[in-house]
Amino acid sequence: MAVNDFNKEERVMFEDIFEGFEDQLFASQNVNTFGTNGTLMERTNDTIWRPQQVISVGGDRIIGSDITIKGKTKLSVPAVLDKQPHDNFQLTALELRDAMADGTLGIASRNYIASRVNSDVLDTACNQATIVVPISTAAGDYDDIALCESVMNEMGVMADSRYMMLNTRDYNGMAGNLASRSTMTGKPTTAYEKSYVGPVANFETFKLDTGNRIAAAAGGGSLTIDTQASAANYYVPRATRTESTYGNTGNVDNRYQTITVSSTTNVAAGDCFTVAGVEAVHHVRKTRTGQLKTFRVMEVLTSTTMVISPPMVSNQGASDAEEQYQNVYVAPSATAAITFLNSDASGYNVFWRKPAIELLPGRYEVPSNQGVQTMYHTTKNGIQIVVTKSFDQSTFVSTYAFDARYGVVMTAPEQCGVLLFNQVP
Repeated sequence: MAVNDFNKEERVMFEDIFEGFEDQLFASQNVNTFGTNGTLMERTNDTIWRPQQVISVGGDRIIGSDITIKGKTKLSVPAVLDKQPHDNFQLTALELRDAMADGTLGIASRNYIASRVNSDVLDTACNQATIVVPISTAAGDYDDIALCESVMNEMGVMADSRYMMLNTRDYNGMAGNLASRSTMTGKPTTAYEKSYVGPVANFETFKLDTGNRIAAAAGGGSLTIDTQASAANYYVPRATRTESTYGNTGNVDNRYQTITVSSTTNVAAGDCFTVAGVEAVHHVRKTRTGQLKTFRVMEVLTSTTMVISPPMVSNQGASDAEEQYQNVYVAPSATAAITFLNSDASGYNVFWRKPAIELLPGRYEVPSNQGVQTMYHTTKNGIQIVVTKSFDQSTFVSTYAFDARYGVVMTAPEQCGVLLFNQVP
């Protein structure tokens, strides 16, 4: 902890305050961290492009024949340092006689910053995850979480570092089912005493105290999309795009696609849906899973167009990039039915593989010797907390401020999902 002109009592108090900070970062500690360079970020408007996982599609070598050279497309996504949580409080010269002794105001500010870091990670997961697992009943047993594992395995998502964050009611529902298992030893007792679930179906599970919820879809059951190649509702990945007007070349964010549907009336961002005849495939082997691919609505643009994630890479355009990143098999139809999965409002439960989300710690450069006293604390995952103090001699009031700066980016939406209970078809 770096310090500039804080007195000894204040240093001790703030050191005690930040002792409990790490324990509150359970969500952000289960994502990847990418350290940023302050000079570079300033020069790029706080935006950096982070690479996505490269998928390769090879073949068999035939002795005596020339090998086929296929183009390899490397994709990336923009990451922005746009999270700037701040809290402050003031103490008069009289209040300083006691309030600094227990640091209750400082602890409250610490808790706010920690809560913001966690909620920003979880908001990213809830809003951008594309695997959707709807369950028609309340949270109950192992099979619910195992279904999430099955979907990830079928798509070839690597089995390491998987995490699941369940809202309190659904987590306790799982714990209640576990507590009733009289044929098991150890775990049922812990579930009963502490509402603890722990590792299940290759996921490390955690209980959330946040109330993120998804609204019921209101788009109706008659929406359709043309999935024939002629309708061009398929996506061709590309690393860069060149502007037609000025010829400038820039990176492309391949997490999203604009599609045309029969109507977007009452469709809203966040809605989850499947398309008849559009089936998920294994991302490497390209084998069909037998399960419909799930999509999320990111934005409604017009009465017939909307932005979705992930894009439908069906290889209907037969390019190397489509073959490389194909994620769906399509049985073409001029009127493929769209079915919404979030049929009822529900609390979010999110799961992901650790590399799917990245936390990018940023930095503030606060001038020293300019009348403001400064203290820094850096968390284990690199987030810098800046504590500053100023004093107004005309009012005898000291102002304390807590600040942090970072970004959160989902690099792999198809490695992150939502588990929704009580979804009655």
